[in-house]
Amino acid sequence: MRYSERSESLKDNRDFSFVYRNGKSFANRQLVLYRLNRSEILEKEGNTHPKSYRYLGDQDIRIGIQAGKKVGNSVVRHRLTRLVRESYRLNEKRFVGGLDLIVIVRPGAKELGFFEIERALLHVARKAGVLKSSRKVENQKDGESPVLSSAAEMAEI
Repeated sequence: MRYSERSESLKDNRDFSFVYRNGKSFANRQLVLYRLNRSEILEKEGNTHPKSYRYLGDQDIRIGIQAGKKVGNSVVRHRLTRLVRESYRLNEKRFVGGLDLIVIVRPGAKELGFFEIERALLHVARKAGVLKSSRKVENQKDGESPVLSSAAEMAEI
């Protein structure tokens, strides 16, 4: 599933396993984020990377979202998956390119709403160093105030 021109879903079990083995993890109480920089792997490992890497651009982001059975029943898990996916989609321009990301939803996120999930995602992404340093929106013209697309951005001001 493609989220946009720049990102798509991480689906293949081999790709998930590769990110788990070679990536770095960062966590808070609600989410765990595994991050793998594909360019480092391509330089470091030569041809031992998954075959799917040769079809990806250097600015593409692949994201996988998991919610295990400990989180709740299927309705709860799918709801949380949709919330994380939408939080990512709204903040996609803030993420650095060339990454494989896996977001794991913890049981502590079960009772949270959209804005809390979004805040947790941005917090763990900031810890992982996958957010761009600039807060400028790409479509913003010089002299205009930035358009804040989420409650998390509004809370930071």
